[in-house]
Amino acid sequence: MIKAPLSALAAVALAASLSACQTYRSAPEAAASDPQPPAFVEAACGGCHAVQPPFLSPNPAAPSFEAIANREGLTEDTLGTWLADAHNYPEVMDFDLEPGHVEQIADYMVTLRREDYVPAE
Repeated sequence: MIKAPLSALAAVALAASLSACQTYRSAPEAAASDPQPPAFVEAACGGCHAVQPPFLSPNPAAPSFEAIANREGLTEDTLGTWLADAHNYPEVMDFDLEPGHVEQIADYMVTLRREDYVPAE
């Protein structure tokens, strides 16, 4: 069995688990102060998920990191716990994340929370 990169699969599993709401912001709306993802997050997750503005996911079935981060009840702790447990992942995400990668993903994603976030319909 070919194993995908740890983060890319985690992002796909997270997306499937957390639902598929997507919000799109056009480039002009993306603020210059928007946080930038760590290189690991962009490389591992960006193949399927939109990890930074304008939040257009390469894979329409994969919600953007912004959509995931703005789910009601999601916290850095709940996200980290979910990412750390590979048994949560969909079959396509057959891998384990190292604790440092879990922390990088969770730390970055919570920076994407916005009070004015409105999920796409």
